[in-house]
Amino acid sequence: MKRAVAIALVAVLATVQMVARPADAAIDCGQVQSGLSPCIPYLTGGGNPAGSCCQGVRHLASMVTSKEDRRAACQCAKDAANSFQNIKDDAAAQLPGKCGVQLNVPISRTIDCSGLN
Repeated sequence: MKRAVAIALVAVLATVQMVARPADAAIDCGQVQSGLSPCIPYLTGGGNPAGSCCQGVRHLASMVTSKEDRRAACQCAKDAANSFQNIKDDAAAQLPGKCGVQLNVPISRTIDCSGLN
């Protein structure tokens, strides 16, 4: 089941990458997917994120350097989260903190990404 969720996430993010990326953003949905896909078990099951998940979150944080990057990464994460009913909102919100990372991109199904600075 976790493998099916990860495969579905890849497909959704590949599609979103083509339509949701702001023109000025240096980051794209493929990069967001790469950073967050190891987090699927944590996002769907809770507990603690795996080391590979936190490594991906750290890498993602290092790539998100502009307002456009934050908005693009936010939209990619939001679209991916909305494609899975079993992603736990509280786990998604706590992910950066559990990894000890300041990620200026909220992971939420309901965030208005256009308002990020």
